[in-house]
Amino acid sequence: MLSRDLGSSTSLPVIHNVKGNDMKALIALEDGTIFAGRSFTGPGEAVGEIVFNTSMSGYQEVLTDPSYTGQIITMTYPLIGNYGINPEDMESLAIHPMAFLVKEYQRQPSNFRSTRPLADCLREFKVLGVEGFDTRDLDPESLVERASQWHGLVGQDMVKLVSCTEPYTWGHDKPQPGTAFIPPVVPPELKIVAFDFGIKFNQIRILEARGCRVQVVPATTSAQTVLDMEPDGIFLSNGPGDPEGVDGVVDTVRELLGRKPIFGICLGHQILGLAYGGSTYKLKFGHRGGNQPVKDLQTGRVEITSQNHGFCVDMSTLDPDQVELTHINLNDGSCEGMRHRVHPAFSVQYHPEHAPGPHDAEYLFDRFIELIKSS
Repeated sequence: MLSRDLGSSTSLPVIHNVKGNDMKALIALEDGTIFAGRSFTGPGEAVGEIVFNTSMSGYQEVLTDPSYTGQIITMTYPLIGNYGINPEDMESLAIHPMAFLVKEYQRQPSNFRSTRPLADCLREFKVLGVEGFDTRDLDPESLVERASQWHGLVGQDMVKLVSCTEPYTWGHDKPQPGTAFIPPVVPPELKIVAFDFGIKFNQIRILEARGCRVQVVPATTSAQTVLDMEPDGIFLSNGPGDPEGVDGVVDTVRELLGRKPIFGICLGHQILGLAYGGSTYKLKFGHRGGNQPVKDLQTGRVEITSQNHGFCVDMSTLDPDQVELTHINLNDGSCEGMRHRVHPAFSVQYHPEHAPGPHDAEYLFDRFIELIKSS
């Protein structure tokens, strides 16, 4: 049911649902490959970059991760929808992928936390859901043409589609989905300004649980505006797309280097790499799922991590006297973490906030707090 080249820039699909009793759906890739399936959300059409996620659970957190903006997700676990949807597991206030592809959709969820079926949630946000692929060809020429004409993600500013438009303080100006499952919060001791490149709520929850009052700001916020807020530390969130396509943010982060301690995750990590003077590149196969092995070169410890990214920092373009490689991916040896040797700044490519995924890397938030206090 999957393309020969899932995750690469050469297989950009268009999905089209054909009205009828069986709600047939076509997936057309720009290389001419066609898959047929069934829609479980009704008619519609979507275009985007097709990617896969290897997580066995956590489809709700995956769907509400803004980093998937502009993409079409295929879950490798075959049965999806069996535990439904609940308000506590939302990682943002919307569903962000263009479409959701599964082997088999479970229409009758069974879980005490479920409040509605997955299909209802997808319909609310006008996201296509498709299941049951086979390889019978229909008449896909027009869809293949649309897929081949799609602009792709390289060079595109996808952050502007998901970043907040106004600053807000978590817990005051913004509702907190999942409050029933947040651990006890210690009194606020530190003020953190978090750039919203497509932030996930669990990143904010974890900072709050460690005594931080989190002020979230739009991606376009100037360095001086951030400094005027007098934060103790600056957090650069995850987000979608090509870091080199995000307008103006690299210059802002470069201006903040050395002024306040900085911690970056995922897209925030890539933005830091560009601010250090390096470059990024698109991986042929992105890292997505909850089982990516990463080695911490400082401790020798191997952790299993949750990841979702298609771009990577090129460490060969950075000065090793200025920037140290701290983490590597054990599957392909790519950069998974780095720190600046002069300025108080570090970052990782993966998602230490999990949701979904293992909790192995949550210690990085403690490392951020320690960096702030020592600075």
